[in-house]
Amino acid sequence: MRHLLSTADLSRDDATELLDDAERFEQALAGREVRKLPTLRGRTVMTVFYENSTRTRVSFEVAGKWMSADVINVSASSSSASKGESLRDTVKTLHAAGADALIVRHPASGAAHQIAAWTDGPAVINAGDGTHEHPTQALLDALTLRQRLGSLDGRRVVIVGDVLHSRVARSNAFLLSTLGADVTLVAPPTLLPTGVEQWPVTVSTSLDAELPAADAVMMLRVQAERMNGGFFPSSREYAVRYGLSEKRMAALSDDAVILHPGPMLRGMEIGYSVADSPQAAVLEQVRNGVHVRMAVLFRLLAGASEATGI
Repeated sequence: MRHLLSTADLSRDDATELLDDAERFEQALAGREVRKLPTLRGRTVMTVFYENSTRTRVSFEVAGKWMSADVINVSASSSSASKGESLRDTVKTLHAAGADALIVRHPASGAAHQIAAWTDGPAVINAGDGTHEHPTQALLDALTLRQRLGSLDGRRVVIVGDVLHSRVARSNAFLLSTLGADVTLVAPPTLLPTGVEQWPVTVSTSLDAELPAADAVMMLRVQAERMNGGFFPSSREYAVRYGLSEKRMAALSDDAVILHPGPMLRGMEIGYSVADSPQAAVLEQVRNGVHVRMAVLFRLLAGASEATGI
């Protein structure tokens, strides 16, 4: 692996090795008073975010620092991008400044692929590009499901909500299918993307019909900031038809897992009590996100041969 741009690029073996590495990092750090490993000492990791983020940015920063890398945060609002510098020039500048890895979030779909094409130096990690992909989110979701459910083979995962604008949905659809899960997308017809019938998924518009057989339910954030026009009549109607309420949670089996990539719109996408229930794995997702991103950084910067010695 030189870059991580899309889950569609990962084979089953690739994905499984990354998840295994993440668990090894978790075990290596368990019980340590000082959570610090020397694995990436001397490496420089730069986060380049053109969109706001809490979970992704913080977890990449923590991951890099726990592996002793030098981590530098670059945000568009405080960089030369605010003066009109092009993305290409920004990337070239950071490469020249000594970046070993660029972790990029950008509102334009395909931005990470373009950055990887512009430079033959730093490893490029896609931390979310427009409505395209968010591969490390899918990896941490898969790790969380594997820890809760065991093997993903034959497991039924229902992904619910704003699929049209969700890079999380796309990345999970491909990765979970690669790992053997049966994925069903549930959304209003207005929030399903063109060409979704070519994804390795089943599509439904009825949440109630899909819940009883689900091993896991992933609720998506309604991305109002990407919407121009009315995709559904009102927040209340969306909650009635597609929100995971306490009543709907009762239709799930007792060991079914509830996921949400965050930030959550409580009361609309997910009920207040549902988000805090024992079946919800939201905070486990955040914890796993650090270990998954450690695994990705290590594999890209240290290589598979050294990764086996974690």
